Amino acid sequence: MKKYILEYMNVIDTFISVEMPTASLERKQEVLAEFLTKIQFFQHERLIHLIVTVLFALLEMSAVYVSMISPSLPSVALSLMFLVLLVPYIFFYEFLENEVQKMYLKRDVIVESCKGSNSSKS
Repeated sequence: MKKYILEYMNVIDTFISVEMPTASLERKQEVLAEFLTKIQFFQHERLIHLIVTVLFALLEMSAVYVSMISPSLPSVALSLMFLVLLVPYIFFYEFLENEVQKMYLKRDVIVESCKGSNSSKS
């Protein structure tokens, strides 16, 4: 998913910097419509990963609590396993959050360009 998002963002960056200045209003609207759909997909992905991250954080806290109440090798091992899963989820969720925020800004650039194209035809 990370590779897919980065590749798609490169496509949008290329469109904004190279194609958009000379693109027709119809082309800009076409790219914008597709971009809005992708943003919705990525927002959904972000929500799912937030739920999973919070679940693993709760499991980690529970495992740490159990380890503190009843210290044993299995409880400590369980706590470490949840931690090993939680850390990458946190980093991936942070990546998703940052990329979706960047998408909002790029969407605004495309919308402004559409408005500019629309007003120049009036």
